[in-house]
Amino acid sequence: MRLHASAVDVSGRGVLIVGASGSGKSSLALQLMALGATLVSDDQTELACVDDIIQMTAPDSIKGLIEARGIGVLRADAVDAVLHLVVDMDEVECKRFPEHHSKTVLGQTLPCLHKVDSPAWPSAIVQYLKCGIEYPE
Repeated sequence: MRLHASAVDVSGRGVLIVGASGSGKSSLALQLMALGATLVSDDQTELACVDDIIQMTAPDSIKGLIEARGIGVLRADAVDAVLHLVVDMDEVECKRFPEHHSKTVLGQTLPCLHKVDSPAWPSAIVQYLKCGIEYPE
């Protein structure tokens, strides 16, 4: 399956960034890469489910490339990754302590974060992937 989505890997945990064209998928991927993530794919991501694990990869034609608006296409190291988290750029989170969101991808239900208008948001995604989240009771 191929999606109009970007993806990065943080400490062995893959993030699929989905949203409409112009929603900021590549920009978020670049911000996460600046914080230590590694590119999987920009703009088009291939997904395959084997034994309930979703593997993400880039199509060969764009592997190792990411668009930086106003600069052009940049080269980057690229890896394949196992999907652990979906970030939906079309949904905006306004709650300070939001409810748990999820998305189903290839029959697998995965945690999903909605876009947050905060400069700390990319850092929070990295921390989420490194150590998880504590939901208030």
